[in-house]
Amino acid sequence: MSELRMPDLNTVIIAGNLTNNPTFGETNDKTPVVNFHLASNRRFRDNKGQVKEDVCFVGVVAWDSLARSCKGKLVKGSSVVISGELQSRKWTSEDGHNRTIVEIKARKIQFLDKFNNEKKNEEETNKVDEPSSEPVPNEGNGEQDVELSKIDEAIEKEDRTNEFGYKGLEI
Repeated sequence: MSELRMPDLNTVIIAGNLTNNPTFGETNDKTPVVNFHLASNRRFRDNKGQVKEDVCFVGVVAWDSLARSCKGKLVKGSSVVISGELQSRKWTSEDGHNRTIVEIKARKIQFLDKFNNEKKNEEETNKVDEPSSEPVPNEGNGEQDVELSKIDEAIEKEDRTNEFGYKGLEI
């Protein structure tokens, strides 16, 4: 009988809020790193129909350019979606005990806070010339307006199942 082999699969996607301010640092070779903890809330109904909430707390680590991208965007309470993998680390504590931690090594971080998105949009708006207040004459035959309405309809029907309830989520 042939030996069964488990697939190499280690993927985590989790949404939540930071429970503390992130800790930024760098390794001896100057590689940036950021660590923070995330609380992910799950609401459900128990067998009596009562709404219950379960909170999962997990540590997250991000390296290099991903760690740099977190500067100025993450604070305690920030909402994020993390895509990454589980990893475990072992070390010896100051009191001599062996310790192990399981955390998420982030591959992608989606920043969900409205404040950060508004700030980004405001910066982009400041780069664009102000529109003229004068009306632009429509010299077409109306076909362009029909085409735009068809595009709008297609966008409304677009499948958004991968957005996890957040409009514009990119994972």
